[in-house]
Amino acid sequence: MGRWIRLLSVILLVMGLPRVATVASQPASQQTSGDHPGAHRAATPGQPTPPYHKSVKEAKPFPPLMPATRFADRPVIAWAYHIAGQIPGVLAQQPCYCHCDKVFGHGSLLDCFASDHTAGCPICLKEAFLTYQLSKQGKTPSEIREGIIHGDWQKIDINRPPR
Repeated sequence: MGRWIRLLSVILLVMGLPRVATVASQPASQQTSGDHPGAHRAATPGQPTPPYHKSVKEAKPFPPLMPATRFADRPVIAWAYHIAGQIPGVLAQQPCYCHCDKVFGHGSLLDCFASDHTAGCPICLKEAFLTYQLSKQGKTPSEIREGIIHGDWQKIDINRPPR
């Protein structure tokens, strides 16, 4: 059974990779939530917010993350994984609107970085870049979460990640 789950995960990842390449080559104005089938513009009344941890303490122990060096040939992806290693506590307190909680059982945005998942998901990339940008501006995890729930991640251009 485990082999079938791994095979399905690989198939899903491979199917998502062309989307990242396509999205990355589009101007930011064309990068909408429609780039991912599970995307939502923002939380709507009655729509539950995807899971997240309410605190760093609740999130620990953090999952082991994929090393950024694994994606050395893809700088934008490598930067996202580098960010995850820098702010795991903040990412753990964020929901992920690609709805990987339903497909992979993820409990927060941080879980997306424990595998190759983020490498094939423009939503995770945008949410992570927004989280990093707002964190650098001094926003709290709660304030960042409000922005993600509001859909602010959709404005992020994955071709120009925050540094």
